[in-house]
Parts: sequence; structure tokens; C-alpha cells
Amino acid sequence: MKIKVLGVFGSEGQGQRPSAFLVNDRVLVDAGSVPGAIGIDEQREIEHALLSHAHLDHVVGLAFLTDTLAITNAKRPVIATSIAPVVDDLKKHAFNDRLWPDFSTIPTSQAAVLGYRTLTEDVESRVGELWVTPIRVDHTVDTVGFVIHDGETGFVYSGDTGPTERIWQAARELKGLKAVIVETAFPSRLDGLARASKHLTPVMLSREMKKMPSDLPLWIYHIKPHFFEETAEELQKMDPARIHILEQGKTYTL
Repeated sequence: MKIKVLGVFGSEGQGQRPSAFLVNDRVLVDAGSVPGAIGIDEQREIEHALLSHAHLDHVVGLAFLTDTLAITNAKRPVIATSIAPVVDDLKKHAFNDRLWPDFSTIPTSQAAVLGYRTLTEDVESRVGELWVTPIRVDHTVDTVGFVIHDGETGFVYSGDTGPTERIWQAARELKGLKAVIVETAFPSRLDGLARASKHLTPVMLSREMKKMPSDLPLWIYHIKPHFFEETAEELQKMDPARIHILEQGKTYTL
């Protein structure tokens, strides 16, 4: 299984793209950045977009991806996939013919470039060549993390979250788990802001680590660009053998 990091940050900065990961060239995990990170041919190969929640920094790339698919006469749609509240948010607040065109009807409703699929929380489903389980985490809107595997190896993706429980329990139960991709948005001195926005800091992450399998590498994403150096320095002092900050543009292999 290969994971290409299209964007790794918790917002957009100069050369810093919001979170998006491309698994095996076919499945997006969040879609904060797509066209700005890969070419048209690669975009047209994407079949599914697993979306943790509907905040703009996780879905804006899907808006531009669907535009690309429409104007290049793509032969198949991308399927936006998540739990029902997230899919509903996309339909009502994003692809609504007001904020952005409803690409589920373009070029026609029978041959649209955008489709939707609803997953059930805590239930494993087949998504392309992968098995995916959405698990509720603790953010300011309806949000899930994902347990993702191909039958042999897998990883856990936290989504945006503050301190949480259920997804770490699932991580402990997954055989073949190779990594945890976990958010850390703010430096620890901004504990109040992190709690209000339901994100993690390095100190919070250190507590969450006690809930996870102890031998797994942690791949960090979603650091806010303005605080990147400060947050990264904290993280690197915690457990350098285990904690790794993901690099934008790099492909990782499990």
C-alpha cells in the first residue's frame, strides 16, 4: 500500500497545502488539496474520496477536482464517501449550485462527475481495493477517522479531533496495522485554543499515545502553518524514534 501526501497542513500557507492523501493512486483520504498537488492525468485516475468531515480545508480540493473531471470529459465519477451527516453537509453547503456547482448533475445526472456514498459508523465497507471503517472522533462538527487496510497491511487516520477513545480501541484490534496518521494542530501553549476548536497539541498527543499500540510509528499531519516550527520542535523532542512529521509531496509505503 502506498500513500502519497498531497497536502499535510492544517490550513494553507505559501507552498503549504491543506490535508489530502492519495492511497494507491485511486482513493483520496480527505481532499484539502488535489489539483494543486497532482496533474490532470493523475486526477482522472481517482475513484473515491474518503472525507472525514466537511470543513473547507478537507474538501476544497474535491470542488476543484470535480471541475477538472467535468472539463476534461472524464469517463467515470469520483465518489465522495463518508457517514451520512458529512455527505449531507456536502450536498447542502458545498455542491449546492450556490457556493459551487452541483457536479452530481454535471454534465448530466445520469453521467455526472461526482457521486455520493454513505458509510455506516463502525461498519467495515469495501472502497475500491481497500477495506474502510469510519469511526466517530471528537471535533466541532460531525467527523470520523478511518481504519483502512487492504487485507494485509493498514493504517489509522485520525481525522480532525481532540482527545478521543473509540478509534484508538479500533487501532489496537487491527491486525497488520503499520502506522497511525494523527493530527496535531497547535503548540501546547495554545491549549485553550486547541480545546475550543477540538484539535490536539503535542502534550495532548502524548496522552493519546498511551491509548494506542505502543510499537507503532505516528505520522503527524495538520499542523497549522503559522505554528509549524514551534509545534514540530515540540513533537521532535517527545519520541523521535516513533514520531515522524509527514512530508508534503512524499510517497510512503506500508
